[in-house]
Amino acid sequence: MPKKDSQDKTIFVTLVRSPIGYTKDQKETARALGLRKLQQTIEHRDTPAVRGMINKIAHLVQVEDAG
Repeated sequence: MPKKDSQDKTIFVTLVRSPIGYTKDQKETARALGLRKLQQTIEHRDTPAVRGMINKIAHLVQVEDAG
């Protein structure tokens, strides 16, 4: 069985709370992740940069491991 690279791992990020009322950089982080509408789910590669963005808006999103 071939070993999976860390770049092959993906995560699903869902916007569950509105960024309205939060700071501008948090709104821009949600947009940079591709999250435009509530309950929208986007698939991203599991990288340290993406994880950092998720940590910044952890109170607005839900993260699921794609496996």
